[in-house]
Amino acid sequence: MSKPTIHVAIAILLHQDKVLVGWREAKQHQGNKHEFPGGKVEEGESPLAACRREIYEEVGIGLQDWHAFDVIRHEYDDVIVNLHLFHAIVPSALLNEIQQPWRWYSRDELLSLNFPKANQAMIKRLHWAHQIKISDRLNALDALKLDQLMYWRVEGTQAQIIEISGLSVEKLSKLIVNIELYQQLNSIQQQAISAIHLKQSQVMALMQGDLITGKRYIAACHDLVSMKQAEKVGCDAILLSPVLATETHPEARALGWEQFKNFAAQVEIPVFALGGMQTGDLLTAQQQGAYGIAGIRFL
Repeated sequence: MSKPTIHVAIAILLHQDKVLVGWREAKQHQGNKHEFPGGKVEEGESPLAACRREIYEEVGIGLQDWHAFDVIRHEYDDVIVNLHLFHAIVPSALLNEIQQPWRWYSRDELLSLNFPKANQAMIKRLHWAHQIKISDRLNALDALKLDQLMYWRVEGTQAQIIEISGLSVEKLSKLIVNIELYQQLNSIQQQAISAIHLKQSQVMALMQGDLITGKRYIAACHDLVSMKQAEKVGCDAILLSPVLATETHPEARALGWEQFKNFAAQVEIPVFALGGMQTGDLLTAQQQGAYGIAGIRFL
């Protein structure tokens, strides 16, 4: 006997590096677990329309700007669930309208919450390591620590495509690559890659809806205009540089921590401080509004 299939619209609501989460009562399917807001797609209703409706009914706020986040199919013992995921920014003006018992959790806190199995892919995408190493040597992956990712900053030559083909899925999951290299990978490699890196010029050329649904993007930005654009088109995180003076780009004018803090406070997605970072700067950066740090030499 075939299992019933249901379609569910889920919202990932973001505010200052935090995510809105609730609790599913015991009487509900997959009860006594944490959940993201959302609900069943009604007959004749689009997933996005269902998402807007559910957020207004459950959370108490109306949002217009949504991004397609992912579509996930998960088979339970008794039912097949198709999750249609969307994400949106909650402005400060609407925070007081959010109904109980919804609560904001940091991205690190998501790892310790009891979500249904179907939500694990969402958690994996929402949570970032706090340190990003930048290197042109692929074997630098071998030295990465638990809370680190690596951006392999290369052009994507045929020799480099051959080199990356030898990596396991586990190592690929720690790797960030630029969009040109990503496009040359096979589907298994693309699925495993941690994130896609976009240059500022590429970000500025994008329109809302251009990004591939289900993929995680990190944008290189040097000013507030590009940061706002990255957030608007649906990027997941930002590399903001140069924060401090660097040996590799001595001609570039450093933002300084005060300007960094000012810029980071005006976007709702994680911002990594890049430029002049040292090993012990993570706490300092986080005190200035950074999610984490990134660098070439310090790691």
